[in-house]
Amino acid sequence: MQRVNESKIEGRNAVTEAFRSGKTIDRLFILDGCQDGPILTIKREARKQDTVIKYVDRERLDQMSETGKHQGVIAIAAAYEYAEMDDIFNLAGEKGEDPFVILLDNIEDPHNLGAIIRTANLAGAHGVIIPKNRAVGLTSTVARTSAGALNYTPVVKVTNLSQTIEDLKKRGMWFVCADMDGETMYKLNLKGPIGLVIGNEGEGVGRLVKEKCDFVASIPMKGDIDSLNASVACGVLAYEIVRQRLS
Repeated sequence: MQRVNESKIEGRNAVTEAFRSGKTIDRLFILDGCQDGPILTIKREARKQDTVIKYVDRERLDQMSETGKHQGVIAIAAAYEYAEMDDIFNLAGEKGEDPFVILLDNIEDPHNLGAIIRTANLAGAHGVIIPKNRAVGLTSTVARTSAGALNYTPVVKVTNLSQTIEDLKKRGMWFVCADMDGETMYKLNLKGPIGLVIGNEGEGVGRLVKEKCDFVASIPMKGDIDSLNASVACGVLAYEIVRQRLS
């Protein structure tokens, strides 16, 4: 994975050149209703990259702008290049291990994503998979919070998490998701080629993704509140997978 500088790219020429140079753009913000030639060119380039486009009002763009010269368009570039799915399987193959992947269903907090990538690396996971929409990308905050793990742990961005699970099942993987209504994790066999699915901070794993999973695992709770932070839940379940792999 190659490190690139994360930045807000402002202005029509700068954003167009960023796309044409191959820079990874996580989000594109365009002034709602703007349809002139340069903007249409930018939108065309964004669609080639499958970049998420958000249409916002001028006040939002003015708030985001660091230069005051956004010209109706601001692009958010990624701090790191995304990996390909084969990078995950190649890493597992190089280590002679069954693939172990962490899939995140719409994690929106960059500190949580960074912490999960760090945990993934330390627990020996071969990669992390995140969705394109309604989720944080590889921002500089994520990179800092990962404490260097982004240099070693592939992160793949996909359009549809449910379809990705289906595709990975064809490659021999099976999936367990975290949910309070599941079976206690200590009772489940979590060995073999496995994907661990963690839901977002408020709603947990979405229904469509949950239905694709083979097992639903719960973490025993003894306290007075009802759930763990997403990155902590990921750590607890990931290390149960580690424990079973070592046993």
